[in-house]
Amino acid sequence: MMKLNRTLILLFLVFSISFLSCKKNEENPEDSNESELITTVRLKFTEGANTRTFTFRDLDGAGGMAPVIDNISLANGRTYTLDIEVLDESDPRDVEDITKEVLEEGDEHQFFFTGSALTNLLTITYNDRDKNNRPIGLKNNATVRATGNGQMTVTLRHEPNKTATGVANGQIANAGGETDIEVTFNVTAQ
Repeated sequence: MMKLNRTLILLFLVFSISFLSCKKNEENPEDSNESELITTVRLKFTEGANTRTFTFRDLDGAGGMAPVIDNISLANGRTYTLDIEVLDESDPRDVEDITKEVLEEGDEHQFFFTGSALTNLLTITYNDRDKNNRPIGLKNNATVRATGNGQMTVTLRHEPNKTATGVANGQIANAGGETDIEVTFNVTAQ
């Protein structure tokens, strides 16, 4: 009888160890939303029928070759619509428009505009909303209020805290989240 109990205990232990060590190697669907490679950011300033496009492009991603960044030139006293496109152009045969994903997941993304150009030259206001009526920043209004030079940093945050103080007004300090891309443009207002 004692031999039977030992055998049962050993079998129980072997099955328990086998069961616990045979975990399924599943992909966690929560982790499947990795940040995308963004190689290109286009800022389209439109006034009436005139559109001026300024581009940041870094086809090999961070590191490697230096990015090519256009200098932004705008007219004082004008209000432009400012549309943003984000792309992955690392494979010219398969350009991915990430703008659509940012829009579809608008409650998980927000653009922020900072720098001396925002302090001294421009006012940018959000002109789009996510499903919770919070800003995304793909569509904006940009008003040029002075002449001069400055810099504008455009930052796309993934999963910012959109309810934090000032975030809905474009203040990045309390936003948190992860930076998907951050680009600094030189701006001249004449």
